[in-house]
Amino acid sequence: MDFSHRINSAVVRIINKDGKPASNVSVDYRLTNHEFLFGCGAFDVVPYMNIPEEMADKKDFFKKRVDLWLQVFNYGTLPFYWGNFEQEEGKPFTEGLMKSAEFLKSKNVTVKGHPLCWHTVCADWLLKYDNETILKKQLERIEREVVGFKGVVDMWDVINEVVIMPKFDKYDNAITRICNELGQVKLVKTVFDKARECNPNATLLLNDFNTSPAYEDLINRCLDAGVEISAIGIQSHQHQGYWGAEKTYDVLERFSKFNLPIHFTENTLLSGTPVPAYIDDLNDWQVEDWPSLPEYEEIQKNNLDEMLRILFANKNVKAMTMWDFTDGMWLNAPSGVVRRDCSPKPVFEHLKKLVKEEWSTKGTSTTDENGALVIDGFKGEYEIIIDGKAFKFAISDDTKSIDIQL
Repeated sequence: MDFSHRINSAVVRIINKDGKPASNVSVDYRLTNHEFLFGCGAFDVVPYMNIPEEMADKKDFFKKRVDLWLQVFNYGTLPFYWGNFEQEEGKPFTEGLMKSAEFLKSKNVTVKGHPLCWHTVCADWLLKYDNETILKKQLERIEREVVGFKGVVDMWDVINEVVIMPKFDKYDNAITRICNELGQVKLVKTVFDKARECNPNATLLLNDFNTSPAYEDLINRCLDAGVEISAIGIQSHQHQGYWGAEKTYDVLERFSKFNLPIHFTENTLLSGTPVPAYIDDLNDWQVEDWPSLPEYEEIQKNNLDEMLRILFANKNVKAMTMWDFTDGMWLNAPSGVVRRDCSPKPVFEHLKKLVKEEWSTKGTSTTDENGALVIDGFKGEYEIIIDGKAFKFAISDDTKSIDIQL
């Protein structure tokens, strides 16, 4: 597979304090953070940052998870589900999520909030209001979160699973009500416009699990209506079996035609028995015991390797998020990259090897008579060590040369 579009060549010039080239100087350099977003659900950070210090055993348990998480990922999704975030009207969990987001940012992790508008896990207290008031409160909610977290969380799943939203009938909810009144496109445009107004530079996603032509049609209609979609979010929950290369290539081909960045936002691959094919809604598969099995763990690793290589080779794909970090999270499934006891699975070790070794850049070189050296490396943030002192720079698509003043 061709990953050359992930790499750029840059001339780095080292300049002495007197302004002259630092010739014949030995330097060490390394990639410290990928431009590509290798992500995972960062839900464990929330209890870790909010459990009181006196509950040391519980805090240590989540610290172990978070420490492992940080070994691999540079991109984390935090839960902003309205029904959990604001269980009682006017009492949002802002402080707790801000602590979590600030912690991730301090570790040089890009943070995404998920989601701002969704019919599932919606706030039940909205149901007492009429549709006009529901929409007003939805927009106020977007303003509160997008403005309040600006600079810490600048990426959002603005609206989630719109394809099914108007016909969702599992239970009554406020967002399906206003979607039916306004229509899909008007609702999408209204919430996107508000988010864009609140943070013009934010990365705003439309996100869905539906990869059928219905999602393509929705995107087309939204773009025609002037919705400013920053990236297309594609969920890939594979609880009923691995998609395989053929389906992955098909999805990429169909959604690449929009010429928008693609984020695989919620990727799950099981290391246990799959959900039976006769189950239409994954939420209907409720089991108490769903173990991770050694033979399936090897399959999980191999499937992830194939899928991630396909995604990384596609120039439109900018991010891939493993949804569950540990087993037993969504649906109690063995879908994590580590087991329930926090022991790493083969898929964790393999991901770490890909991100930190195979798709990384480091080396030692000596400057020429002009104080220059050439780095051919994966795009992202770098550190260069000269005489024991570290200097930081970045290599992106536009980078041709970098001057470092000693």
